[in-house]
Amino acid sequence: MKFGMNLLLWTGEIGESHLPVLESLKAMGYDGVEVPLFNLDLDYAAWGKRLDDLGLERTAVTVRGVEDNPIDPDAAVRARGVQNNKRAVDCCQAMGATALVGPYHSALGFFSGQGPTADEWAWGVDSMRQLAEHAAQAGVTLGVECLNRFECYLLNTHADSARFVREVALTSCRAMYDTFHAHIEEKNLPESIRACADVLAHVHISENDRSTPGQGSVRWAETFDTLHAVGYDGWMMIEAFGLALPELVAATKIWRRMYDSEEQLARDGLAFMQAEVARRW
Repeated sequence: MKFGMNLLLWTGEIGESHLPVLESLKAMGYDGVEVPLFNLDLDYAAWGKRLDDLGLERTAVTVRGVEDNPIDPDAAVRARGVQNNKRAVDCCQAMGATALVGPYHSALGFFSGQGPTADEWAWGVDSMRQLAEHAAQAGVTLGVECLNRFECYLLNTHADSARFVREVALTSCRAMYDTFHAHIEEKNLPESIRACADVLAHVHISENDRSTPGQGSVRWAETFDTLHAVGYDGWMMIEAFGLALPELVAATKIWRRMYDSEEQLARDGLAFMQAEVARRW
């Protein structure tokens, strides 16, 4: 098992000011970090070298918006979404990130007023297949993320993600599991994990209020028991949010501070994951 920390707790764009954070995470015992890819024009090859020097492995996360929605009725908009997703994969390759995860299958926070149409689903699968072909050449694994119904409408459950990935039908395209979204959308947590187990490549460990894992109401025992039962042995990446990024505050609806400090959350979250894994694996 590998333990990681998503840098969105601190920033949407990695920079020099975050070197002390990275050094601290390494000192705590983290194996790696998840790097936000919102600005695709940074020198990610240089960051790959710096992360190597720190001894931190990495994955990456990105999103798409209305202007580059991979399921838009306009073919030009869909093509822009595919192109920007390919650019994110190229950033991963330059940085040495092994996986690109997130809800880049459709526009974050955009709603049509109904569930996905057959056309939107087909456009999504086609767009993702084009990306998966590119990712395979780059040596990057895609981790498709479903989101709760307040954040997107294409993929809301892990069974949705699994069906989507199976229709893409390329081994470079896999699904990820997120405990926060599962807490909202899934009726049966063990079944939700089993539904995507054959295509599962990544796990986000996220509390129900997006703060310190293990200190909220997610049904952790069921979650870890089932991940162990299905033979999962990949990244467990903490995804937590705070008030550092105004744009993320607006998107995630985090209005209050729910932890003592970012360092406390990272330290306690790592100890929680390690203890739960040690009991089972």
